[in-house]
Amino acid sequence: MLRWAQAALSRRSLLLGGGAATIGATTICTSKTVAQEGHGNHGAPATAPMSATMPSQHSAHGAMITVGTVDNDRNGFHPTKILTDWYTGTVTDLPGGRKLRTFEIAAEDKEIEIAPGVMFPAWTYNGRVPGPALRATEGERLRIVFRNYGSHPHSMHFHGIHAARMDGVPGAGLIAPGEEFVYEFDAKPFGCHLYHCHALPLARHLHKGMYGLFVIDPDPARHLDNAEVAKSRLYGSPENADWQELAMIMNAFDTNFDGENEFYACNTIAHCYAKEPIRIEKERPVRIYLVNITEFDPINSFHLHGNFFDYFDQGTTLTPTLRMVDLVMQCQAQRGILEFTYREHEAGLYMFHAHQSEFTELGWMGMFDVVETLS
Repeated sequence: MLRWAQAALSRRSLLLGGGAATIGATTICTSKTVAQEGHGNHGAPATAPMSATMPSQHSAHGAMITVGTVDNDRNGFHPTKILTDWYTGTVTDLPGGRKLRTFEIAAEDKEIEIAPGVMFPAWTYNGRVPGPALRATEGERLRIVFRNYGSHPHSMHFHGIHAARMDGVPGAGLIAPGEEFVYEFDAKPFGCHLYHCHALPLARHLHKGMYGLFVIDPDPARHLDNAEVAKSRLYGSPENADWQELAMIMNAFDTNFDGENEFYACNTIAHCYAKEPIRIEKERPVRIYLVNITEFDPINSFHLHGNFFDYFDQGTTLTPTLRMVDLVMQCQAQRGILEFTYREHEAGLYMFHAHQSEFTELGWMGMFDVVETLS
């Protein structure tokens, strides 16, 4: 049986549960987190709680899962809603008819619960970890108004194409507490991208939670040789409505700041999609925008049970870079798009997880609940 905390709070030498240990602002409530045995938009997937009486073959990775629930209301964000909660900003017209898309982002310090009873002193964008999933269309002008309400200097560094003065590094877009900066650049290239704080020390700002997904949809008019695929990725189009799209960021948390992670997750909350599986309608294809932002481990991975997917590395092509794979590895900041379907599968629970067993047992594992129709 897995035990989640230990005297030195190391991930590799685990202590029997009981009591609580506190280091800094982080409290590990071991009595709530020992392992148990057994067990949006466009018609977005829903989740359903995993029943305590569910048959053992549907138990979550054997006997290894956190016990209890996280208070999502206190956190101010819910991992299920994060899957489909795209932030599209405010769109206005520029002279000549070009679109200007404006986003407003604020940095703030916030304590969040990352596993039942485990609090983490995060640094956040818009009060959540990961930050809001920004979505724009290729060719638009983007304006990001960034305000720093936190206690340390912060920035926003976008993985994309922009001028040096918009790079969000020390000397170019790094702002002090109480200040504001406006990043402005064109939305290119299309793809699945990332933004994060680039203040020093970089590892600290990243693992504390300052990152988010940044998607630029292809403009079908610019890709006439593959217009139907481009239309299927264009948010709000009829073709896009056929897809079940999910925003998933693989992350981890070093709760005692010793340079090793104690918890791993997808979208922050350990085992959240094991306890509340993601509902998938079997007749509609699935598209995952997947990002790895894990600090202190060189590689993370995504493995899909009972199925295979096409993978678009960085999302900057309309044809797959990998076809028919069930596992993909990503280094930190690597990202891509996964596409697959359950159309020919029977309904049921299908697992997904990192294929590093330690990551899985420490929180990075979930289930797709494939159903005939979404109710």
